[in-house]
Amino acid sequence: MAPQSRIHVHLVGADPLTRAGIEAQLHHHPDIVLTTQSAPEGSVTLVVADQVDAAALQAVRTAPGVGRRRVVLLVGRIDDAGLLAAVEAGVCGLVRRSGDAATLERAIRGAAEGDGTLPPDLLGRLLGQVGRLQRQVLSPRGLTLGGLTEREVAVLRLIADGHDTAEVGRELYFSERTVKNVIHDVTTRFELRNRAHAVAYAIREGLI
Repeated sequence: MAPQSRIHVHLVGADPLTRAGIEAQLHHHPDIVLTTQSAPEGSVTLVVADQVDAAALQAVRTAPGVGRRRVVLLVGRIDDAGLLAAVEAGVCGLVRRSGDAATLERAIRGAAEGDGTLPPDLLGRLLGQVGRLQRQVLSPRGLTLGGLTEREVAVLRLIADGHDTAEVGRELYFSERTVKNVIHDVTTRFELRNRAHAVAYAIREGLI
């Protein structure tokens, strides 16, 4: 196996017995290399925990791959609150410790490619929580999951369609000053350069 094709997995929180168990599960996959030391750039971090507690979440947040969707959480017990907290902390994969080797291997390979992995029942629970969050918390405040207000989404969509400030104002019954203030609020909050950058960001993030 060529070294550049290997997936280096940085283990966090695994005691010697747990590490031996993980190695046994993955021994049929020589391209997956486990380490508890600093791993090469692009490695996957596998955080091992009994439950989603403060220590586990801290390990996830400080993992090298958290900003690049390469952190997998191997956990013994998880409830709805823990599930949402783990996703918010930055995991891209979640595997139960009672799962099989194939599930863990798929999660690791998915993380290496930037994909997410969740057991089907947890995916359903997560979607239910996201829906409740939108209905009960965000919508009453005029917010969306992406952090934009409904008014900001409407303005950016019209700009993306090629409308200028005056046309956006007429379409939404806003003054031009209001439209400019909306754009300014978005560019300032997300540290964007201008309206074109704001539209590009919103499209890239799936917000409009």
